[in-house]
Amino acid sequence: MPDQLSRRAFVAAAAASAVSKTFAAPGARDDAPALTVESFHSRRRFVETASGQIAYVEQGAGPVALFIHGVPLNGFHWRHVIAEMQGIRRCVALDLMSLGYTRISPTQDVSFAAQAKMIRQFIDAMGFDKIDLIANDSGGGIAQIFAAHNPERLRTLTLTNCDTHDNWPPVAIGPSIQAAREGTLLDRYVALIDDSAERYKRLTRAYADSRVLTDEVYRVYIDPLRATNESRNNFHRYWIAFDNAQTLAIEPLLRQLKVPTLVVWALDDIFFDVKWAHWLQRTIPGVVRVVEVPGARLFFPEDRPQALVEPLRSFLASASRGA
Repeated sequence: MPDQLSRRAFVAAAAASAVSKTFAAPGARDDAPALTVESFHSRRRFVETASGQIAYVEQGAGPVALFIHGVPLNGFHWRHVIAEMQGIRRCVALDLMSLGYTRISPTQDVSFAAQAKMIRQFIDAMGFDKIDLIANDSGGGIAQIFAAHNPERLRTLTLTNCDTHDNWPPVAIGPSIQAAREGTLLDRYVALIDDSAERYKRLTRAYADSRVLTDEVYRVYIDPLRATNESRNNFHRYWIAFDNAQTLAIEPLLRQLKVPTLVVWALDDIFFDVKWAHWLQRTIPGVVRVVEVPGARLFFPEDRPQALVEPLRSFLASASRGA
């Protein structure tokens, strides 16, 4: 991507690239049609890649925007954001390997680096040229690796609270990683399927309003993980593969990344402190704005979608004008 796209197209936002902005997070618009559980399942498609059969859903028309989720979620996480973006983008949400409905072999590498390679395979198989890439949580670490190695395939990059440099695995998930090694982690998630009160209590670590995880929604995330012994083992392998050497290795490439980049960060996240939003700003030359979201936590694109939608729409409009 030419330097002038990452620099001149965002003259109006230049000051914002040096100073963070605070953004109040309103609720999602009531009139925006979001994927329901039923429509999510009915829209699911698969594309064959060297890494496996990658599950995805899509809505909307226009330039492609690809959404990458975190753990233990899948593409359904993005339903409210996609509902707001489908008027300006062909929104595609895939399921990462070992998560959601994607089908892989029991020996398939599921590290962040391998996931980034899968994304390249996916967009090639789908016939996409350049994409707008939007990511959260572990998906954000994967997105950085993809961006570092494939800048020519990106129009823009949007990162929300995520694994960055040496900030992961977060100390808070140490017990989860140990449970994954012991093969018992999924049991903890399964135990919450029929106990909404305990689910809402426990998952406030990741959600400001965990009531978004209704019984029906929660099953969309957990049911495919517990479907077979193989899917269960693959889920545990995802956690065991955590190793920040993968993101440390791309720092030199990130320092050359001029792709226009937006960073939107929840301030109440106990896993990824806002200092990492500013690390990304200092490290990636293409960062044009950092938006801080008070009163939000790690998975805010699901329970505070407008906090991402509003700056993202503005950002993409700027990118389109500069193209």
